Amino acid sequence: MEKSTIIRIGVIAFFLALFAVPTVLKQLDNVDLDQMFDDRQEVIDRYGFFLEEASEELGVQFVHQRPELDKKIEHINPQIASVGASVSVVDFNNNGLPDLYFTNSEYGTKNALYMNLGDGTFRDVAEDLGIADINTDGTGVSMGAIWGDINNNGYEDLFVYKWGRPELYLNNEGTGFTRVTESAGLPDWVNANSAVWLDYNNNGLLDLFVAGYYHEDVDFWNLTTTRIMPDSYEYATNGGRNFLFENQGDGTFVDKTEELGLNTRRWTLAVAAADLNDSGYPDLVIANDYGVDELFINDGGNGFINAGESAGMGFVPKSGMSVAFGDIMNQGQLAIYVTNISEAGVLMQGNNLWVPTRRSTPEQLRFRNLAGNMGVDIGEWGYGGQFIDLNNNGNLDLYVANGFVSDEPGTDYWYDYAKVVGGNRNVIIDANNWPAMNGRTFSGYQTNKIWMNDGAGRFREVSAAVGGTLDLDSRAIAYADLDQNGSLDLIVANQNGPVKIYRNHQSGSNNWLGLKLEGTKSNRSAIGAVAILHWDGKQKKMVVSGGDAFSSQSQRSLHFGLGGHDEVDRIEIRWPSGETQEIHSPEINLVHTITEPVDA
Repeated sequence: MEKSTIIRIGVIAFFLALFAVPTVLKQLDNVDLDQMFDDRQEVIDRYGFFLEEASEELGVQFVHQRPELDKKIEHINPQIASVGASVSVVDFNNNGLPDLYFTNSEYGTKNALYMNLGDGTFRDVAEDLGIADINTDGTGVSMGAIWGDINNNGYEDLFVYKWGRPELYLNNEGTGFTRVTESAGLPDWVNANSAVWLDYNNNGLLDLFVAGYYHEDVDFWNLTTTRIMPDSYEYATNGGRNFLFENQGDGTFVDKTEELGLNTRRWTLAVAAADLNDSGYPDLVIANDYGVDELFINDGGNGFINAGESAGMGFVPKSGMSVAFGDIMNQGQLAIYVTNISEAGVLMQGNNLWVPTRRSTPEQLRFRNLAGNMGVDIGEWGYGGQFIDLNNNGNLDLYVANGFVSDEPGTDYWYDYAKVVGGNRNVIIDANNWPAMNGRTFSGYQTNKIWMNDGAGRFREVSAAVGGTLDLDSRAIAYADLDQNGSLDLIVANQNGPVKIYRNHQSGSNNWLGLKLEGTKSNRSAIGAVAILHWDGKQKKMVVSGGDAFSSQSQRSLHFGLGGHDEVDRIEIRWPSGETQEIHSPEINLVHTITEPVDA
């Protein structure tokens, strides 16, 4: 018997056998922790915070609509059209208040920019400013958005990645936006599910990485073939192109992907950038569906080196869907969290938490997956995952969005799915071979997870107790201090459903400190800047992000919880330009605006 046949039989047997496994984890999920804590104050006293859903009160009533695609794939439209709900946080008019941008994904629907009015409410101004009507016939539909100041004029510009023509808008000093897509030199069509701003060569100009998922030849509304699916369940290489566009400083971008060693064709769902080896240059972590995740180390701005295998990350194929960085042990080192799939009794890939080992050096990064050891491996069908200090105790907690396709209750598509993914390449790649969903649920009605960090290497799941329960098909998660009270609130974008915003109520006993960084030699957004806060014998590293997790971007300013400590020794800032800066004994419980010294 041929090896490929043996493998296919083994995969099928593996999936089918798992249906007989007792669903102990599902039983544990059904424990009603809400009954254990009837009083909100009791919850706050115990955990330090409580989450209250407040989207209607805030005036944010956005509902995402999924796309309806070519009738040739109508039978599996719900699973193909299962992405597109996104959220990004921006202060578009520089008034110091975080605003919220949401994408929609059906032709004719509008994206929304909710402006923070400063009185506890928001108002949608996207149409007034010219960034609502992006999902127009023949141009594709929105999958997400990221903000960055590409011309260093002090205002954040908007990039919308789509299944279709990507769109770039310049910010007219907070009064409106000018579309510059064609003049910027962007491609005509990319089926992208992620993007990130970074200054890969530290020249003070933001460059753009766009991650393709489906092949860029695929037009979902005018299919010429149904052979559009992955060519392997574990090692697919027929996905969309990834692109790195270099900012030329004159309003145009040039494709440098191949020259820099980044032109892979995996099925990328998420990408994030951070300096992981203290070289001063941003590296890239790429989460791939149907394959292994990738780590690209920046070679001094001259190119990228694929270091996934040498770092211990690029061996086990899973379904990578989100990338988040966090200094979870307050040791000045960034861990990497990648969500995957866990379905009790069916498939237990588990999420990954890549933690630097003791053998890790700047010359040779080494990571070990400690998700199981730390208790954050078994989620469900995970999408966005974000590190966030929810109670300001100084330890980064973890919020994970779950749920794939919620449809007819009591039905299940997993059995048919298992038969397809166990087939050979010619079976998997053709959408015609995929069984019709017929209204069946596919890992739906799952609750999001909140894992609290105990500061000693373990996390505890507390979502039902603290008010974070939600069984919509959640996708993107962002955080921002919406009411400027020193606690981070959560914004959750749900596929084919309403946005949910959770106001964070805290005990007030813990202190905090915020940093808003502004570049001068570096890019004005300070994306890629590293801040290390030293307090109480500990140090916490944070990076200014140009987009991370899944289809999301959180507030630009960095937020440090301090617990009960009322003093900070110093803050070390490493600017992308290579300059360093120290701030000693900063005042706590406020946001410091720090401008990169011009004469540093």
